[in-house]
Amino acid sequence: MSSLPNAITIARIGLVPLFVAAFFLPVDPGRWVVFVLFCLAGVTDAIDGIVARKWNAESSFGRMLDPIADKMIVSAALLMLAYDHTIYDYHLAPALIILCREILVSGLREFLAAAQVGVPVTRIAKLKTVMQVAAIAALIASSASETMLPGVTSAALIGLWAAAALTFYTGYAYWRAGLLHVREAKGARSGAANARAPTQPREEHRTA
Repeated sequence: MSSLPNAITIARIGLVPLFVAAFFLPVDPGRWVVFVLFCLAGVTDAIDGIVARKWNAESSFGRMLDPIADKMIVSAALLMLAYDHTIYDYHLAPALIILCREILVSGLREFLAAAQVGVPVTRIAKLKTVMQVAAIAALIASSASETMLPGVTSAALIGLWAAAALTFYTGYAYWRAGLLHVREAKGARSGAANARAPTQPREEHRTA
């Protein structure tokens, strides 16, 4: 069981090329295939975390790979939705915010991990993930479901903007943690340099 969470995560990464290929299927059936694959990726994301905690199978490899898998699925979905104009005009802005934040956070995580600085996952970060998945899933199904549920596309785009706002906020938390560490490290180096600096002997003034 110790390798099961990692196997699930690797399988989630393996869904990405299938997920992208499904976008090129005929519109309505293709969108439902994409929708099912995206939801499957979201479900397996929850399952591998539950299995890892229940069986005490958490590992450094899994902690590294899990966010990579999440970012690959989300990034692929946003790029393909922009490609087929489901996301268009100024609605591309929240997609760009989400993509840029993921790139920024990936770099910051690597930097902070090397510096042994942890940034705990907050409830807002979890809410951000849920909103991202819900909005993207609704956008994927929008063209096939608009006739059954009028207005689903508009609601999904509003959800994407809300997810982008939370994404920006949580990205700022990582950025602030990185800046704080840099300042503390710089202050520590300055203090160490001052401590090593030789002291100048004081001249004694004597009166005759």
